[in-house]
Amino acid sequence: MDLNFTAEEQAFRDEVRAFLRGHVPEATRNKILAGLSATPDDIRTWQRALHKRGWGAPGWPKAFGGTGWNPIQRFIFDEECAAYGAPQQLAFGVKMVAPVIMAFGTPEQQQRHLPGIISGEVWWCQGYSEPGAGSDLASLKTRAVRDGDHYLINGQKTWTTLGQHADWMFCLVRTDPEAKAQRGISFVLIDMKTPGITVRPIITLDGAHEVNEVWLEDVRVPVTNLVGEENKGWTCAKFLLGHERAGIAGTGNSKRNLTRLKRIAASESLNGRPLLEDPLFAARLAQVEIDLMALEITNLRVLASEAEKRAPGPEASILKIKGTEITQAISELMMQAAGVYALPFDRAAMSLDYDGERVGPDYAAPLAATYCNMRKVTIFGGSNEIQKNIVAQMILEL
Repeated sequence: MDLNFTAEEQAFRDEVRAFLRGHVPEATRNKILAGLSATPDDIRTWQRALHKRGWGAPGWPKAFGGTGWNPIQRFIFDEECAAYGAPQQLAFGVKMVAPVIMAFGTPEQQQRHLPGIISGEVWWCQGYSEPGAGSDLASLKTRAVRDGDHYLINGQKTWTTLGQHADWMFCLVRTDPEAKAQRGISFVLIDMKTPGITVRPIITLDGAHEVNEVWLEDVRVPVTNLVGEENKGWTCAKFLLGHERAGIAGTGNSKRNLTRLKRIAASESLNGRPLLEDPLFAARLAQVEIDLMALEITNLRVLASEAEKRAPGPEASILKIKGTEITQAISELMMQAAGVYALPFDRAAMSLDYDGERVGPDYAAPLAATYCNMRKVTIFGGSNEIQKNIVAQMILEL
């Protein structure tokens, strides 16, 4: 693989940088670069700006309104967006359910749902995990019983990220309770305004309302909202999980956070010297950077495979494992670099507009919350232990 970018690719990078400078609000950028979370309004505003430019869906084919970019262009775009401090696009719509609708949906489903996803008008959430079915997703219990032209759905979903803002949910339900394991599961699209849906917040360890539990009680969903064939939704689920796991690698975000970590370590002193000069800390930081460089190359190889019309396979599990381990390692090193100043936990102080008294430097305020929140990344999308089983079975043939 030639690791040098061509003149055309460098010109594309310049085009992306110019667009970012002109369309990412400065307040939003400052927030992201400080390690704070984007708001739903930040995300929607950014998606609308991308859509207006014709860049609303970098990974979609042109036939569905996407850019038709090759893997290198998509890589450059993601890298530059992360480095500049643009909000992440809402993955549930653009990067997860949309590819499923394109691959398995009817023309009517594609015409109805894809425009709202790419424009940012419709917010999606994921109804996969249940209280008794997380990484072992095939054991899900939520039932969908056929009632004429509708399904009657009853059950509970949990860890539904940003479900409190969602307009629609893509959901796995069991349509054949007698079938074993992955058989008998269907993939349906549910309007969150349908009667019988209750969204209840789950406050996480960092004090944020990011995830929810969703109760479905006699929810009537048109059969026309079934994607693919009834009882064969596991095919859609695997397809979607491959895209999700590849995206969790997050090399662009990790590179941005690594740069931030270096700035913190350069400013903190250990016995009067910058922490970067401490051999043990410098060695740990160097190892993370080496791992990130290797992950970046592997990510490019996976993107190249997608360009050949192959959906992400077990290699997506490798990206998920290593990408999340790097994410956690960087958050841990930030905590170490800030020392005692990383310990205070005050959500009010995690705002650029906070005018109260801070304990320690400004950058330290969100570090504890970020550290706690990043404990999740080795679990969601299928725990890393499950991903190692997939690698062992499908690549190593153990």
